[in-house]
Amino acid sequence: MHILVTGGAGYIGSHTCKALAKAGYVPVVYDNLSSGHRELVRWGAFVHGDILDTNKLVQTISEYAIQGIIHFAALSQVGESVTHPAKYYQNNIGGTHSILEAMRLCSVKDIVFSSTCAVYGLPEQVPMDEECAKKPVNPYGMTKFFVESMLEDYSRAYGLCAIPLRYFNAAGCDPERETGEWHTPESHLVPRVLMAARGKIPALDIFGDDYPTKDGTCIRDYIHVSDLADAHVKALSLCRDNTGVTPVNLGTGQGFSVLEIIQTVEEILGLPVPRQWSGRRDGDPPILIANADKARRVLQWIPVFSDLKTIISTAAAWHDLIQGRACSLDKIV
Repeated sequence: MHILVTGGAGYIGSHTCKALAKAGYVPVVYDNLSSGHRELVRWGAFVHGDILDTNKLVQTISEYAIQGIIHFAALSQVGESVTHPAKYYQNNIGGTHSILEAMRLCSVKDIVFSSTCAVYGLPEQVPMDEECAKKPVNPYGMTKFFVESMLEDYSRAYGLCAIPLRYFNAAGCDPERETGEWHTPESHLVPRVLMAARGKIPALDIFGDDYPTKDGTCIRDYIHVSDLADAHVKALSLCRDNTGVTPVNLGTGQGFSVLEIIQTVEEILGLPVPRQWSGRRDGDPPILIANADKARRVLQWIPVFSDLKTIISTAAAWHDLIQGRACSLDKIV
């Protein structure tokens, strides 16, 4: 089966392409490279295209006889979504509508959608299950919530099978170092802690030290990206014999604070992490932890790489590989 992976040149997308190929699928990456990297396309064909271009999507689906879609292509910076919401509504909602129209025109019914725990907003309970109220507090979360609503409508009208996977905090990198986390600029916590430890940035900014948590810093549920990739493959298999929309949380059910992440990095690297304290960021909940029972029940999915030491060790190994690089990834792997 040929599977179209929109945003497949990005962090989670490239890991999922590797998992698809290992499972016997043929991934076809569709990416405009606005934030992805051509060097990370290693497990199938590459099509340079924008998801807003419905005609090109239709052409690609037809040319490669696409039988299912995994949709990652989205803008995902919460702060930017607040200052530039127009970009987010155009790309995340308009782009997904374009994909759904291409699917409808080509009679493709299966889609796995990269959603987020940001659809819940400030949680009313922790751990959070899929029935928790959806009250996004920023445009990024709102666009994901709106797309999930679009999937419901398209499923009812056109027989779509859609599985929105609501991630908690993706982290870590491919243990075999064939792909990894590569953002410019980097905003995720684990790589920034590594950058601070190795002197690539002067210090790590910690936003808030007065949360009602065990050490005053935010607690998040970290899930290894290779486990996320495996969940997408399992979700795709579930879609093949079903219709309707099945949202699923992806997390471990365990949370770690910012200071616990820092401490683990210091233990693994044997280096201190310089830090500086800043005020809280608007909309940052004190604790976000998944109830992932549904993922285990419906997808038969059990994380295997998501202990904290594996997450940080694999991220550190990838960071060693790419830091200071002046040549392409192909030349050094």
